[in-house]
Order: sequence, then structure tokens, then C-alpha cells
Amino acid sequence: MVSVIDVVQVLTQQTDYQTARKYWNKLKQRLGKEGSRSVTDCHRLKLPAAHGKNNLTDVTTAETLLRRNGRA
Repeated sequence: MVSVIDVVQVLTQQTDYQTARKYWNKLKQRLGKEGSRSVTDCHRLKLPAAHGKNNLTDVTTAETLLRRNGRA
């Protein structure tokens, strides 16, 4: 499982985690309206954050991330 926000942060070349998180939240909203399975295949797990506490974050598999359009 990988953190979706971490992947978004790398792909959008964001240095700020919060900006990447906001980007993912907006994208997740739009994909959900389109009926994309990519969003429903994401799960929320508690992962360790930079500040040492565990935060809920969206995670998914590499297979889901690499689907062409999320509808496979």
C-alpha cells in the first residue's frame, strides 16, 4: 500500500505536503463525480507523519494507481 498524497506530491512536484493534500482532495472529489473506481479503491489507514503521530491518509495499491482510467 502507498500513500496517495505522497504520490501526488511527487507527481506535481510540490514541496508542501498540505498543498499536495488539498490537490488530492479536489481531484478525489472530481473523480468521484465521474464515477472513477480509483477513488473507491482507496482506503484510509493511520500512517506515521513527519511530526511523529499517526494520521489517517488515503492509501491504495500500485495496481490501482497505474490503471489507465480507473474504470478497469
